[in-house]
Amino acid sequence: MAALDNLVVTTALPSIREELGGGLSDLEWTVSAYTLSFAVLLMFGAALGDRFGRRRMFLIGLTLFTAGSAAAALSPGIGELIAARAVQGVGAAVSMPLTLTLLTAAIPAAKRGMAFGIWAGVNGLAIATGPLVGGTLTENFSWQWIFWVNVPVGIVLVPLAALKLRESRGANPALDVVGTVLVSLGLFGVVLGLIRGNPDGWTSPLVLAALAGGVVLLIAFVRYEQRGARHPMLPMRLFRNRTFTAVNASGLLMSLGMFGSIFLISQHLQTVGGYTPEEAGIRMLPWTGVGLIVAPLAGILADRFGGRLIVVLGLVLQGVGLALYAAINAGLGHYAYGPVVPAVVMCGIGMSMYFAPTAAMVMDSVRPEEQGIASGANNALREVGGALGVAVLAAVFSEQGGDGSVGTFVDAMVPALYVGAAVVLAAGACALLLPSRSKPVGSVGSVESVESVAVVEAEQAAAIERAVEAEEAAAGVTAGVAAGQDGAVTGPEDGQPVPVEAAKA
Repeated sequence: MAALDNLVVTTALPSIREELGGGLSDLEWTVSAYTLSFAVLLMFGAALGDRFGRRRMFLIGLTLFTAGSAAAALSPGIGELIAARAVQGVGAAVSMPLTLTLLTAAIPAAKRGMAFGIWAGVNGLAIATGPLVGGTLTENFSWQWIFWVNVPVGIVLVPLAALKLRESRGANPALDVVGTVLVSLGLFGVVLGLIRGNPDGWTSPLVLAALAGGVVLLIAFVRYEQRGARHPMLPMRLFRNRTFTAVNASGLLMSLGMFGSIFLISQHLQTVGGYTPEEAGIRMLPWTGVGLIVAPLAGILADRFGGRLIVVLGLVLQGVGLALYAAINAGLGHYAYGPVVPAVVMCGIGMSMYFAPTAAMVMDSVRPEEQGIASGANNALREVGGALGVAVLAAVFSEQGGDGSVGTFVDAMVPALYVGAAVVLAAGACALLLPSRSKPVGSVGSVESVESVAVVEAEQAAAIERAVEAEEAAAGVTAGVAAGQDGAVTGPEDGQPVPVEAAKA
């Protein structure tokens, strides 16, 4: 639901304008209000889950999203609809980063690849089919149904999640208020500037002020987290971990290239191909549908052979697929769907191969108590990458003379897709920095574990030593005690790290 509602409203905008009124700017804000609140509050949502309980905040976020969906469907005017969309975005931002953390807690490490593959497949399908779902519901029912469809799902999920999910929390006993304000306002400025860049002009005072202010605040956030925060919401030492850094860098670049390209290709199908939104969405199914099959398989293969090969191959397939789509259309001289199907399938397979292993890598690259904020940071960077991709590729498209007409659309789209392909291939280069095979932080012998221990020992070596000695003396445990994971010992049942205090109890 959270991924679907990013783009589900786009194909319903003409119907919304006919019934509720409003100008072009108002219609743009029905999309931007959700994107902005969602992207800006992702890390804050993860921090709330770490502090107050991940299941509790997941339920609150899900309830907010469901209520916002009902309010959007019942909106009597365009202003109320924009406000309801913002509420939806807040609910999605609170619940979305916690989905990976809760999934990680529920699935043994050896089986997470397939679980993350299913998660990635459904998520990718929802993002790419948003325009199709919106167009189909609007054409056959009414635009209100693009929001009503969320309500019964939320009503079922809230009690189910309350009964079936286990509660967990992060390590920090208090919210990092200063860090939260800095990163939220910084992301707000950057995302707002990217969203308004093309419609308002990149030299407009609003866009320049938003981008400059956002960048300054994000730099201030990094410096504060490094030097001033007692309980940092995003410990900067996480970026010393090669896996964490490479996954996030490749995710930002992949989202920039891929989602900016999807934005143009979906318009190409309608503007040049002459398809309705529903028909265009159907022709995107070779891209979106393969994810449900490929993503779980990619997760299984990553569990068996390591994730780096799968991720790099997926990004190469995406980049080559985008370049092939551009080259075929440049050489055709007329519109035809059949010749581009192989390129569309390549993009779908590549995207599915990327998401499943990287979700597991993010979770495995940090300690269990840090998984919530790691998921939030990864999602936030990908959302910023998506917004940046739409802005950058749309700017290239406009610079090449694209005005949406059939005559100039392809000539402008081709160089923009080549830029998107180059950025995705750059993401593949970043992914080469991933270790060929790694174990979760906390597991014996993992490279990331050794790196994390080195950092943590510098901060808390004396306290860890005293805690472990006391534990050994009290319980007589000599085997199975791992004294190098920030005060963690290995659990007797699943081999996962357990805080020393919990082990004593």
